Amino acid sequence: MLMSPVEFFRNLPKKECPECGQYVEEQAESYLMECERCLSKKVE
Repeated sequence: MLMSPVEFFRNLPKKECPECGQYVEEQAESYLMECERCLSKKVE
């Protein structure tokens, strides 16, 4: 039996920052992988 799309997305694991391991708060239309703290440390 196939899982509904809503059920699929609810069961996804939380996004984790690869730099520090902190969980990233999900935001709509956001493709960032790092947390806010690690992003603010980066110098562009």
